[in-house]
Amino acid sequence: MIIRKSCMKNQESNRLDLIAKNSLYAAGANAITISYSYEIFKRFFVSGSILELGPAEGLMTDKIVTLGRCVTCVDGSKLFCDSIKSRHPSIEVINSLFEDFNPSDNYDNIVLGHVLEHVEDPVAILDLVKTWLKPNGIVLAAVPNSRSLHRQAATIMGMLESENSLNSLDLHHGHRRVFNPEDFRKIFRDASLKINYFGGYWLKPISSGQIEESWSDQMLHAFMVLGERYPDIAGEIYVVASK
Repeated sequence: MIIRKSCMKNQESNRLDLIAKNSLYAAGANAITISYSYEIFKRFFVSGSILELGPAEGLMTDKIVTLGRCVTCVDGSKLFCDSIKSRHPSIEVINSLFEDFNPSDNYDNIVLGHVLEHVEDPVAILDLVKTWLKPNGIVLAAVPNSRSLHRQAATIMGMLESENSLNSLDLHHGHRRVFNPEDFRKIFRDASLKINYFGGYWLKPISSGQIEESWSDQMLHAFMVLGERYPDIAGEIYVVASK
């Protein structure tokens, strides 16, 4: 059993390194969504330390460090960790699977930006995250929304079998699922976390490739804001939760 678990962990580490070598998270419109999600999370941050799980290229990290907080990053890809550490030598960067992470202290804010769609068992990860929170700490998580307008349109056109089917970009990123709003909220309840706020951003009517061909930064920002007005059909959804 121990050998099997070790083998599975090695397979997951190798999978994450392969995703990192071909990552597109910092490219095009996706980089704008990460920047905007930081601006949303910043509204909710409580004072104190920040743990960022799965920072990938570190676009969110680059912004978090400007807050002058005690920051820890944990990622399963050594490639991502080395890149972040080279840019931010003053913060703690740990190359580890979340299941193997054993913090010496708890945290005031725990950020999971585009993480829960990747992991094998989202509820198990949230159960772990809950034990790493300080008494008044919060969890901030964002994921793609299967009910996004562009997914609904793709389903109607026959380009996706269903709204929650994995498209080519999902597969490239290593996504294991696409949440709808109800299922996203449910994993927090199943982990006995209290949802303080649910919202969305990025009203996305067409694919990223189509958007990147012709949209201006002003248009991108406008549709990020519009997504906050219509979270159920926004391209991205988020939850702020506590114990």
